[in-house]
Amino acid sequence: MASRLRLWLDLIRWNRPAGWLLLLWPTLSALWMAAGGFPGATLLAVFVLGTILMRSAGCTVNDVADRDFDRHVRRTAHRPVTSGAVSPREALAVGAALALAAFALVLLTNALTIALSFAALLIATAYPFTKRWLAVPQAYLGVAFSFGIPMAFAAARGDVPLLAWWLLAGNLFWVLAYDTEYAMVDREDDLKIGIKTSAITFGRADVAAVMASYAIYLAMWLAAGLQLGLGWPFALGLLAAAGMAVWHYTLIRQRDPAHCFTAFRHNHWLGFAVFAGTAAAYALR
Repeated sequence: MASRLRLWLDLIRWNRPAGWLLLLWPTLSALWMAAGGFPGATLLAVFVLGTILMRSAGCTVNDVADRDFDRHVRRTAHRPVTSGAVSPREALAVGAALALAAFALVLLTNALTIALSFAALLIATAYPFTKRWLAVPQAYLGVAFSFGIPMAFAAARGDVPLLAWWLLAGNLFWVLAYDTEYAMVDREDDLKIGIKTSAITFGRADVAAVMASYAIYLAMWLAAGLQLGLGWPFALGLLAAAGMAVWHYTLIRQRDPAHCFTAFRHNHWLGFAVFAGTAAAYALR
């Protein structure tokens, strides 16, 4: 049992928390905005634990769907499903258990949030298959990775205002930026196996597309912060995030796979800067 547990932890990327942190920070920022400050311990626990559980469940679906592709990519060839250490059926069972645990948490909220959770599950489950036909699947991932934003508003306020969808659209561009950096790591392998990614679609415009996406994300969230009157702490958080985006440019401009992967792995700090600015703005009111 201990050996199976180690394989399951590897399956859900437990030793690589950057994935769920990328989901968590925009969700918590939205939760603070929706609640007008600290949302309370219950909602905070629901969204933190729910984010970790759903990201982990998503990894299992992704690995099962991509197992025939992953064996041809150096970075992913040794994942548990791809290597045969965990069967697709076992991986899906682990994912289902995690998704059910996340759903149990959602039951502590309200009917609207529960309804949105079904939409979030469908969107997340479909993502791995978009790489077969969508030229920029990272844009679809942006919707999946941003859906915690309307759910946070639904849970804290009981409705989903236009502001929530604006924040989701802005966050989509952040996901497009960092997941294009991620796709730049595997570009050569992806070209050989024939899947579609933004790094391939953008071609030599990939670096420009990444930086433009960062700029759009920060501009849209700045507009939201101005509308909410969040003031200088929020602006300072966005400024710190912009500084990190500039640093990422220095990493990815030569398209070196190792440096592109470094940029991707450190993106959660950019999201944390925005959340810290949001939380500080409400704390200092």
